[in-house]
Formats: sequence, structure tokens, C-alpha cells
Amino acid sequence: MAYSRRNTRSRRRNSPAGRTSGALRSAAVAFGVVAVALVCYFVVSAGGCNRATETPAAAASSPSADALMEVKAPRQLPQKQLKYMAMDISFNPITHQPNWVAWELLGSEVSDVVERDDNFLPDPAVKGCATPDDYRYTGYDRGHMAPAGDMKWHPQAMRESFYMTNICPQAPDLNRGAWQRLEKKCRERAVTDSALIIICGPIFDTPATSNGTVAGLASSGNRGASSHGKNSTPVGVASLGETGVAVPQRFFKVILAPYVSKPWAIGFIMPNGYVEGGMQKAAVPVDSVERATGYDFFSALPDPLETRLEQSCNFNAFSHTRRP
Repeated sequence: MAYSRRNTRSRRRNSPAGRTSGALRSAAVAFGVVAVALVCYFVVSAGGCNRATETPAAAASSPSADALMEVKAPRQLPQKQLKYMAMDISFNPITHQPNWVAWELLGSEVSDVVERDDNFLPDPAVKGCATPDDYRYTGYDRGHMAPAGDMKWHPQAMRESFYMTNICPQAPDLNRGAWQRLEKKCRERAVTDSALIIICGPIFDTPATSNGTVAGLASSGNRGASSHGKNSTPVGVASLGETGVAVPQRFFKVILAPYVSKPWAIGFIMPNGYVEGGMQKAAVPVDSVERATGYDFFSALPDPLETRLEQSCNFNAFSHTRRP
């Protein structure tokens, strides 16, 4: 089931917590504008101000969260656009899972108290949606893309995070290891930076084809359990269950903090198995994720700012946060 996010986002922004988060965001932008104005004043006095040196927050108007959540994908990518209360999804009816899931995480939401639902279910309105039984006895977890832990601000948002349109096959070593730690770190960063734009999804090294299969993978698949040792990445599993859910080789996540005085972005690429070296070894510039996926992220940003942010990867700055 799809929803208009505009009214939902308005309700979140107008709640007491949302107003606080919005005020922090506005203050950060205002501070950045004032700071740049002062710098330019002194530089002009000394002989001119080069606009290329302006800080990101100096932009007169920041792109909306909805605009920043948009992903430009190759035209041939099979997809159905879905809009839920808290997340936007590009669903692939051939691989039976999302191409990507995008959402905004407000720092004011991470300490809310809506209980975890734990009731996985298909979205009846989406053709090609997997079922929970497709994953049974396969050795793979039903891995959230937009995590339930980010949806504690509303019962409907929590419930929809368990739709199978938001789920991918993940090895336990990934889902309960580095991927989960990255989810927790994002919540900590959202508290520090007011709000984050997060987009993640699977990577298929053998892309989907138009005939309903994944290139190089048998359509009948392997529906038995698989071994996922600590030092190995699961391989050789073509598809799961009666639906034939394709098993990704890797996963990506890109994160943007657009409303702080010094915006930042970072990407991650993790194998579908044990992540040697953890989050730090998996950290990459957003540009690297774009090359691996063929997607274009954060195109609503001004081009100079987008280029600069997507070439950077400061894991140490990302990882040092205060806990919520």
C-alpha cells in the first residue's frame, strides 16, 4: 500500500520533536550563511570572494528531503516506485526485492517507543512481492533495508518496515554483524546532526535481465539451507523459495547529513557475509557506490557541492558521535 509522504512529513515536522529538529536544522543553515557572509566580507575587502570556496550551508535554499531521497537509475532497471509512510522504495519484480530504499531519519525519532512489530508480511498491492516463507530454512535472514529501529516514531511506519518489499536475503554474519552496527551508528549520527538522508539496497554483480531471471543464475535456485561461516561469503545460491528471491552478492548504503553547517556524505559497500575489518574497511566515497550500482544519488544538491561530498570518505568523523 502506498501513501503520500507530504502530509506525513508535515505531521512529523509539526510535532514537538520535529519542530525541535527543524529548529536545529534552520539554526545550522542560518549560522553557516552568516559565517560565509562574514568571510566573504573580509575577503572582498582584501580583493575578492571566490564563490567556489563557499561552504555548503551558504546556499539560499536547501533541497527538500524528498528531493534528496530521489535516485536516478538506469532506464532499463526493472522497478516499481512505492511510497510508504516513512520510506520510498524502488521495487524490482524480477529479483523480488528492493533495488533501493530511501528514508529520512530525524534525530528526534530514535528514542521513540513504538515496539518492534516482528510480523513480516507481503504487500498485497505489489506484484512479484516475496513472502516470508520464501526465506524459511534457507540459512538467510530477512534483512531490513530501512531498519525497524528507525521507525519507532509511528506504529504504521514500524508495521510497513516489515513489508517484504523492504526485505533482502542477508547472511546472518552480515545482518547481525556489521550491517546492524552501521544501522545503530546512523541513529547516533542522526542525534548529532539533526537528520540524515539514507539510501541502501542490494548489489548484484550479475544484473537482472528482462526475461525474469538474474543473469548467470539458475531460475530454479537452491532452496536449501546454506553454510555461512565466519570467514566466508555465501555463494552459489541462485534464488530462495517458491517466488525465487535472488540472493545479492553485496549491499550498499549511502548517508547524507545535509542540514549541518558543514554537510557530509559517506558510503559503504559490504559483502553478503562476514565483513572483514567491519564498518571501517567497508567505508567508501559515495562515488564508489555510484560506480558499483549505476545509480546517481543526491542529484538535488548543487553540482559543486555534490561533487565534493561524493568524493569524500571520512570514517573517523562519521564514527565519533555521542550516543542517543
